[in-house]
Amino acid sequence: MHPRLLRCGDRTFSLGERTLVMGIVNVTPDSFSDGGEYFAPAAAYDQSMRLLEAGADILDLGAESTRPGAVPIDADTEADRLLPVLDRLVGAGVRCTSVDTSKASVARLALEHGAAWINDVSGLSDPDLAEAAAGADALVVMHQRPMSPSGTEDRVAYDDLLGDVTDRLRVLAARAVGAGVAPDRVIVDPGIGFGKTIRDNLELLARLEVVAALGHPVLVGPSRKRFLAAVSGAESVEARDDATVGACCAAAMRGADIVRVHRVDGLRHALAIVDAIRRSADVL
Repeated sequence: MHPRLLRCGDRTFSLGERTLVMGIVNVTPDSFSDGGEYFAPAAAYDQSMRLLEAGADILDLGAESTRPGAVPIDADTEADRLLPVLDRLVGAGVRCTSVDTSKASVARLALEHGAAWINDVSGLSDPDLAEAAAGADALVVMHQRPMSPSGTEDRVAYDDLLGDVTDRLRVLAARAVGAGVAPDRVIVDPGIGFGKTIRDNLELLARLEVVAALGHPVLVGPSRKRFLAAVSGAESVEARDDATVGACCAAAMRGADIVRVHRVDGLRHALAIVDAIRRSADVL
């Protein structure tokens, strides 16, 4: 069997050898996870370099908050936040960058300024997004169902959670391919924490192999999500980092190719053990 290769800028990864780590950089004033700590371009650049030093394989830059109740921003504001950071990174020789956006115009600008991936958590809500990302090294498409403005998740109900998630991801992947994205460059994300109850999130992590069976690389982003606090008792956002490691290890064991996190150190060591166990299981 030929290895599955995935490129991100100047890096090429052989999927299945180890779990890749995507480090989150929020260039926003209102992120739930860091409260705007990296909003200034210099702070976002420094955080990016720290994540790479700690072992991140890919950086994911986001300039619009996706937390429940966040105020939407226009494309010009998003680009004004994002591009100075991207330009600094490219100027420093960093090419392994993803941009978290749902806007086609921002995606085009980001790719022109050296971004390698586009990560769309909105499920291609902009009909032009997939075409805009056709030249990217990869496009991430995510499943989500809208929550209430307050972020209440216990009102979300699925008749068939896994069926709903996989059916929607299959549709999104087909739309991306139809717009010109190569099939092996479409990454699917089941959308942990986006329109899911605590039980839904746990079920998705436990049955992630069903998502992997779609045949696309799988990205999972449980980092610091509210369900981790409910399960582990780690209430503060920072205290959820240890719980995040547990969720990422579970995801890796069930078929995740990439995990998306705010903090990399510690996780890299834990994933090394998980990956070694997976490799051993493959030869037994």
